[in-house]
Amino acid sequence: MRHDGPVTSTPAPLSTLSAEDLAARLSAARADYESLKEAGLKLDLTRGKPGADQLDLSNGLLGLPTTYRSADGTDLRNYGGLDGLPELRAIFADLLAVDVASIVAGGNSSLTLMHQALTAMLLKGGPDSPRPWKDEPVVRFVCPVPGYDRHFTMLAELGIEMVSVPMNADGPDVEAVRALVTDDPSVKGMWIVPTYANPTGATCSPEVAEALMSMPTAAPDFRVLWDNAYAVHHLTDEETVSADALGLAAAAGNPNRPILFASTSKITFAGAGVAVLATSPENRAWYLQRLGFASIGPDKLNQLRHVEFFTDADGVRAHMRKHRDLIAPKFGAVEDALASRLDGLGIARWSAPTGGYFVNLDVLDGTATRVVALAKEAGIALTPAGSAFPYGNDPDDRNIRLAPTFPVLSEVQAAMAGVAVCVELAALEKLSA
Repeated sequence: MRHDGPVTSTPAPLSTLSAEDLAARLSAARADYESLKEAGLKLDLTRGKPGADQLDLSNGLLGLPTTYRSADGTDLRNYGGLDGLPELRAIFADLLAVDVASIVAGGNSSLTLMHQALTAMLLKGGPDSPRPWKDEPVVRFVCPVPGYDRHFTMLAELGIEMVSVPMNADGPDVEAVRALVTDDPSVKGMWIVPTYANPTGATCSPEVAEALMSMPTAAPDFRVLWDNAYAVHHLTDEETVSADALGLAAAAGNPNRPILFASTSKITFAGAGVAVLATSPENRAWYLQRLGFASIGPDKLNQLRHVEFFTDADGVRAHMRKHRDLIAPKFGAVEDALASRLDGLGIARWSAPTGGYFVNLDVLDGTATRVVALAKEAGIALTPAGSAFPYGNDPDDRNIRLAPTFPVLSEVQAAMAGVAVCVELAALEKLSA
């Protein structure tokens, strides 16, 4: 759901104002901005981090585990168990609707698992690779935009080129993806955040997922890195179910195509959670073989700690409803602030996500960088304009990612009221130039 104008009576779009009215509006906006600067704000909406109250929900972990043995009696203080604690894998299998045999449970960061998988593909190639990716003349990845900046910076660091496709309300633009992968063997994979995408909040439909998993690709080892970071991060009572990427790929004869990732980074403690990947039997064996040279097993006591804390997948779901109760009002505050000042002006549109951690704000073309600079001068830190695009380059200079979860509610309200002022001022400056 996006907003670009109201249903009821509202102010006229700024583009329709006379020069005299535009000048008056600009003068008023400048006065509001000066008042904003005088408020002495120091607010940060740059990263999608849990707030302290969310972290408090998991303080029970600090007294766990109550034993050091798994359900089968294994002493978890020792080496071993490279694929992770079976009890934890079972919880994630339920949450992600995959077979427990497909899962590997690791340390605290799914981003680390992604980097390990990509690095292994570069150095060794996958089970269906003609050769290691490092031996290819060039390696490219499809990147839906707006998207997750850390996906893009990881590719850049590894020397993988990026090509963009639009991220629609139902997932990546299928025809744009198809045009890239069908005839070009250098296109080796793509990213996707399939549920409550970062930053748009879009969810990949089963139809789009089926197309991505079944379409012919020139590269025989084409991979879809399915980063299901927000699979259980619902903001409403309607809890979206992720598409079955593994099942769809297997049915299409491409079982090795998807690798799923997830973690508890925004469920329990961001720096001390657990992460998993899920994939085909062949991919799983390949990954564990690579991992075996770098590890003799994960922190199984931390995995057991999480098992005792949640008991089962329903325990995770109940826990996430507590998160929802804390952060949903913050997303409501973003909506209220933006709508109050900007509805009907024709200079901004924004997402109204039903899950995830971000609000996607598109401002008047050519003004996003100016909005971020104005906000910074007023004491409001925003993610740099263009961050949601490969190489930090938004060709329209219109996209800003908003992250309202970390500040307390009153700070979100103050910050977003300020952001709305900056959006209008930047637009008026451009329209008056």
